Amino acid sequence: MANQGNGRQPKYQRIADALRDAIQAGEYGPGDRLPGENDLMATYEVARMTARQALGTLQNEGLAESRKGSGVFVRDFKPLRRRGIQRLSRDQWGAGRSIWSAEAEGRDLVVDQVQVSEAEAPDRIASVLGLQPGAPTCVRSRRFVLDEKPVLLATSYLPLELVAGSAITQEDTGPGGTYARLAELGYKPVHFREEIRCRMPSQEEASRLKLSMGTPVILLCRTAFADEGHPVELNEMTLDSSSYVLEYDFDA
Repeated sequence: MANQGNGRQPKYQRIADALRDAIQAGEYGPGDRLPGENDLMATYEVARMTARQALGTLQNEGLAESRKGSGVFVRDFKPLRRRGIQRLSRDQWGAGRSIWSAEAEGRDLVVDQVQVSEAEAPDRIASVLGLQPGAPTCVRSRRFVLDEKPVLLATSYLPLELVAGSAITQEDTGPGGTYARLAELGYKPVHFREEIRCRMPSQEEASRLKLSMGTPVILLCRTAFADEGHPVELNEMTLDSSSYVLEYDFDA
């Protein structure tokens, strides 16, 4: 029997800690199968539920994934490092590059679901964009997939009176994306504000992002402002928390 120590941690947590340490030490590499429930039960002399909770902890942390009928494996996925300031630089979208390319680092990042529609602004959206409730907006909904894994859902709201007839109302907005098109229309973004929260996903979000049970999501709400503090876009994003590292680098 392995030494479980005399601490107050639950047994399943101590087992999860041991497995995590082994992963970080390289004893189990990406794609390797972790000890199964029966193995953990025998090694640590614990009940099946305890072994299951230990493996579930690693899955919730994004370190491991369950494959039906095969077991639990070390997750073969490098988290995205989202550099919140650099990615929104005018040098990025102003040069015709997607802001998402700044974090993909050459990996296969695709938008596999795009829906563009017109809708009346709900009160919360109208309030942020300075519109009357029910004012028409252009709504752009997308799903981003990295290395064949869904990592992000994004829905942008823009005042229809600003973008009607432009490429922003099309599925493909062209080089530089929405911000480059806004600049061409005379509404160049000059300031951004982001708000971050965390919660458990809805059933639809978990399904679309293919999340393991118990994995929380990061809610990131970004407002883009043109000159004189005029809001031109509200983007509500839902991120798989196990797929992202949020990085903000700025001077004191």
